[in-house]
Amino acid sequence: MAAVHTKDRSLSRRLFLRGVSALTGVPAIVGIPPLAAMFNSAGTAYAAPAGAAAKTAAAVPQSRFVLWFNGNGIVERYWIPTETGSDFVMTPCLAPLSPFRNDIHIITGLDNPAARLPGPGNDHHRSMSALVTGTQFTGRGAGGASIDQTIAAKVGGDSRFRSLQVGVSQESFGESVQRNMSWAGYDRALPPEMLPNKLFDRLFGARDLGWVNRKKSVLDAVQEDAAALRKALGQEDRARLEEHLSSVRDVERAIASLPPEYHRIDPPEADGDMKDWPRVAKLQSELLVHAFASGQTRVASYMLTKCQGLARFPWLGYTAARHHDYTHRDGKAPGADGPDGQRIMRDICRWHVEEFAYLIGKLKATPEGAGNMLDKTTLVFIHEHAEANDHKNNGLSVILAGQPSKLLTGRHTRTTGTIGDLYLAVANKTMDAGLKAFPSASKEIAGIFA
Repeated sequence: MAAVHTKDRSLSRRLFLRGVSALTGVPAIVGIPPLAAMFNSAGTAYAAPAGAAAKTAAAVPQSRFVLWFNGNGIVERYWIPTETGSDFVMTPCLAPLSPFRNDIHIITGLDNPAARLPGPGNDHHRSMSALVTGTQFTGRGAGGASIDQTIAAKVGGDSRFRSLQVGVSQESFGESVQRNMSWAGYDRALPPEMLPNKLFDRLFGARDLGWVNRKKSVLDAVQEDAAALRKALGQEDRARLEEHLSSVRDVERAIASLPPEYHRIDPPEADGDMKDWPRVAKLQSELLVHAFASGQTRVASYMLTKCQGLARFPWLGYTAARHHDYTHRDGKAPGADGPDGQRIMRDICRWHVEEFAYLIGKLKATPEGAGNMLDKTTLVFIHEHAEANDHKNNGLSVILAGQPSKLLTGRHTRTTGTIGDLYLAVANKTMDAGLKAFPSASKEIAGIFA
């Protein structure tokens, strides 16, 4: 555990502000973000303990991994760039990523061969199991461990949470493989936490009813420790700490302002699934960044919408049908192969990318040493299908983001590898996981990694 050198004392890099409520005796945990005092003078590694610089190698900040998913595929004509290499033009669906052009690598043409193996289920079942685990759908769930859990098993043991499973759209439609993207093993789903208030309480250790109901702030319980830490920090880190604590309070207030219906999970037919998912998605992204910044986990999955999802989109003005309906000509929505259906799917896919860009922006805006948190985070954005209307499980499109020292960025690559090939390379080249194999992986894809 690396030490933090402040102006007058040494502190642990994994220091948590700990407080105990005088009324309940229940502890709260508010992790601190990476502070300048935690790093060496170059900002490239954590400072060694006092007196141990010559004996102990400084610890380099550890890499993090996010597997990001939204269901029902894409509309290729508005999503996939025509050009390859560094001169590609951002398409309408990818436009929200324009500020982060040099932080991403778009990969198209990937195959998902396990989705075509004979077995139970429909195209969504089979594609989803194969997408995240490289194995066949069992008839109940995925046939093996998902890539995020495979990585977490290798690198997550030293964190408070070996991994976090985050969700947004709370619809309960479908079977287990449609509602889950993280799998510990054969038929062993790890459900995403879809309610921001519950994710907040899990991260901050808040079990007191006052905190849960937002009648007081979790910061109230740690104010004495926070005051003591402020005195030990220099001006730059005091400002950073205040900004961090203010952001925690802002998230608390935002969660408290959610209407009561956001605190429950209903079947999709209960209210037409007309909730404001962008509001929830941004809260979940902010909480995930906090978890990363405070060292609580290194691995996360983020399920924006469900596989074969049935969400509606009131914030886009599309409520006549559900997402899956919009992908097909079935009498409920404009045909996906017609101009109206294509434009609707374009706007829906652009919203998915907007939320992905929001998380990238939050990571990039969070300082860490000489750089920012995106520099040490790899994000992989996937869908269970390529062209949504056709249920394509070959020619998949993926977005990689982050880790510029290990990932070639600012380009579009059209390839012929498999999704397993990509996962294996990401696990080993950006996370140093040391995986020997992953289902459907057989080669290294050229031109992706530095």
